[in-house]
Amino acid sequence: MRPRIYVEGAATRLEGPLLFLRRTLDAGLNEAVEIESEQGPPRLGRVAALDEDFITLEVLESTSGLGLADVRVRFHGRPLHFEVGPGILGRVFDGVGRVIDGGPPLAAVQSLRIDGLPISPMARATPRDFIETGVTAVDLMNSLVRGQKLPLFSGGGLPHDRIAVEIACNARLRRAREQDFAIVFAGIGVPYESAEYFRRSLEASGALERTALFLNLASDSSTQRLLTPRFALTAAEYLAFEEGKHVLAILTDMTNYCEALREVSSSLGEIPGRMGFPGYMYSSLAALYERAGCIRGRPGTLTQLSILTMPADDIGHPVPDLTGYITEGQIVLDRALDRRGIYPPIQVLPSLSRLMKDGTGGEYTHPDHPALASQLYAAYARAVQTRVLAGVVGEEGITELDKSYLEFGTRFEQDLLDQQGARTLEQSMALGWQVLRALPVAELSRLSDAQIARYIAGAAS
Repeated sequence: MRPRIYVEGAATRLEGPLLFLRRTLDAGLNEAVEIESEQGPPRLGRVAALDEDFITLEVLESTSGLGLADVRVRFHGRPLHFEVGPGILGRVFDGVGRVIDGGPPLAAVQSLRIDGLPISPMARATPRDFIETGVTAVDLMNSLVRGQKLPLFSGGGLPHDRIAVEIACNARLRRAREQDFAIVFAGIGVPYESAEYFRRSLEASGALERTALFLNLASDSSTQRLLTPRFALTAAEYLAFEEGKHVLAILTDMTNYCEALREVSSSLGEIPGRMGFPGYMYSSLAALYERAGCIRGRPGTLTQLSILTMPADDIGHPVPDLTGYITEGQIVLDRALDRRGIYPPIQVLPSLSRLMKDGTGGEYTHPDHPALASQLYAAYARAVQTRVLAGVVGEEGITELDKSYLEFGTRFEQDLLDQQGARTLEQSMALGWQVLRALPVAELSRLSDAQIARYIAGAAS
């Protein structure tokens, strides 16, 4: 790392969060800087672009009152780092890793680059084991596996914030000690009311003691929004790969991150891509999502649950579309279920956890869990098709078998999907067997004779 260098009188213009300087020294891309002025305290920034004549800085705080004539920039000679230590759990930080909970500064033992270090594919281990979230539609039907990256696709006005908080409060790794499991929760570009809701809910439940909470407000700089997930994931990597904990990182809302990426790209004058987003948005998202995983020889793991809102509920929008290419499935919220008062309104048919088979079954959950999930999925798909048919010909025009599927679909949504409070996997499975009893035994083709005798026919008698 080279010595810190001061530059004065080089500022030429200020456009939104971007400060342009005449190039008078050698600097590196993403190098950290401090921007000092007579108005206000020093502002944090980093080098966003450079050429032979100019250096473009991203100012990570408000540029209000920043005058070009008296700007003084200090170049740190290295990229942005986050000072981390064992006391990071139970603390609340802003979007760039500064303590905002009124407590003492964090006692740091390491300084880590916020961009993380690439994980060699040869060093990655296959994600295994089951993380219980307390949400039946996830635990039973689309299980979250330790080391997985699983996004939640939502829409404006749907209760994704409530779901995120409840998962943070109730999630646990069934086969590990409680003190070996930790949460990193990042609110990205959220309103003040949402940030306070996150903080109060985690404090009231006691979950804040095992959580590192990062809050980036909608009123903060858009450039700061680009760094919040990086600071949060740096904390998660430290806890997982240095402290040996199993970490669940919850990031909400990644759509705000992408909107900030589009805003900064436009300010830089870059050529826009699809719907105005920069062409490198895919690689930018991948650089964040791929920080999840398991590393051979390291006891800890990092699991990601990223939440994003789909503009106009469009699952083909660039943000969910590109996210789906990178991650291992998706959990989809449904507005129709929400309007019917079903909570959480998770639509299981378009939802998918590609690694569910690697983290469920006898060794991890229950020997009958995979078969039950498969049968429920198949039966509900048939029930949805039957609803369409009944909507055309009327219920009087369908068979008795079809009517049993209609009954099953109603019970599936009202008894299984709809829940108040967290459920254990055992409670979710018991409800699953119960709703299957609405169907004739001959229709349960995905269950073995022993499972039917034990859970369906035996229980009914």
